[in-house]
Amino acid sequence: MKSLLVFLLFAAMLCWFMFSPIYKHVLIVRQAVLQKEVDYLLEVGANGDHGYIDAGMMQQSRLRLAAYGMQPDQFQYTVEGSGGLAGTNAASPLPRGASLTLTISYPIERLLEIDRLIGLAPPSSAARFRATGMKMSEYVP
Repeated sequence: MKSLLVFLLFAAMLCWFMFSPIYKHVLIVRQAVLQKEVDYLLEVGANGDHGYIDAGMMQQSRLRLAAYGMQPDQFQYTVEGSGGLAGTNAASPLPRGASLTLTISYPIERLLEIDRLIGLAPPSSAARFRATGMKMSEYVP
């Protein structure tokens, strides 16, 4: 009886260790894609031609991220400039040396729900991935 119980526990653990990375890699890839998009938008937005990240850039970003299987309407963008300046206004771009900060967040979408099988509580339904970056503006009028 003991050996049967040990076999069942070992088999369950082996299956868990083999298959748990399959769904968790989605979590890791989504976080990496969000960070890559933040870095790209900051590179474009803080360059010498722009000094801002406007709604058009954010819409293009949503479309690029949708190519990875994410829902474009679920993204939240937060753009801030240093000193209380808006980093989203094309009419008044951030001057050279002002910081441009961007945060993109996306819901986790029950990716870790399967963890309930081993007794772990998944994150709440309101939990979100976040990727943040900051770059100094290079815009010179």
